[in-house]
Amino acid sequence: MDLLKVSGGNEVRQTSPLLQREDINNQKGYLFAKRCMDLIGALCGLIILSPIFLIIALWIKIEDPKGPVFFKQIRIGKDGREFYMYKFRSMVTDAEQKLQGLLKHNEISGAMFKMKHDPRVTKVGRLIRKTSIDELPQLWNVVKGDMSLVGPRPPLPREVEEYTSYDMQRLLVVPGCTGLWQVSGRNHLSFHEMVELDLQYIRQRALLFDMKIILKTIKVLFGSEGAF
Repeated sequence: MDLLKVSGGNEVRQTSPLLQREDINNQKGYLFAKRCMDLIGALCGLIILSPIFLIIALWIKIEDPKGPVFFKQIRIGKDGREFYMYKFRSMVTDAEQKLQGLLKHNEISGAMFKMKHDPRVTKVGRLIRKTSIDELPQLWNVVKGDMSLVGPRPPLPREVEEYTSYDMQRLLVVPGCTGLWQVSGRNHLSFHEMVELDLQYIRQRALLFDMKIILKTIKVLFGSEGAF
C-alpha cells in the first residue's frame, strides 16, 4: 500500500480498501457530543462574529449595490443529500455562467475547480477569500445540521458526477466547515490527496481529533495559508 506525502511532512495512505461500517466512528456518545460542540460553537461564533458580518455585508454592498450579500449554492452532504451552503458573495453575480469558459484554466487536478487569479472574484472577495471570512456564514449550516464544524468539504453536484466509488466514501459522514484537508495544505494539494485526507479523518474521527483540527484551523486562518 503506497504512502502519500502532504504538506508538513505528513503521510497518508492512498488506494486503501473501501471503508467498512466498523471503520467509521458512529458511536452515539461521540455523535451526541459532536452535535453539542457544533451547536455551541456555531451559535457562539454567529453572536461573537456578528459585527464582522455587518462590516463585510456593507463592503459587499458598497462595491456592488445591486448584488446580494450572501451566495447560496447546492452542495452534496451525507449520503448524497443536497442542501444549500451559504457564503458571503465573493464573486460577480454571473460567476456561474462564466465558469464554463474558465474550466481550461483549472489549477487543481481531479473533480474540483480552483484558479488562483480567478477574474470573477471581486475586490472585496479577494480579501475575504484570503482570510476565509467568506466561509463564516456556513456556521448557519452547522446550526441547521446540514454541516458540522469538522468534516469533509461538501462537494458540488457536478464534482460528485465525476466521483469514483472510492471518492464517494467522502459522503459517508456529515460534511464540515473545516477538516484535515484544510489544515494540511488546502489548495496546494491535489484532489486525490484531499480524498485520502478526508478518508483518514473518517477513520480516525473523535472529539479530541475534531478539537485539534479546529485549533489548527484558527492558526491557518490567521496565516491565510493555502487560501485562494
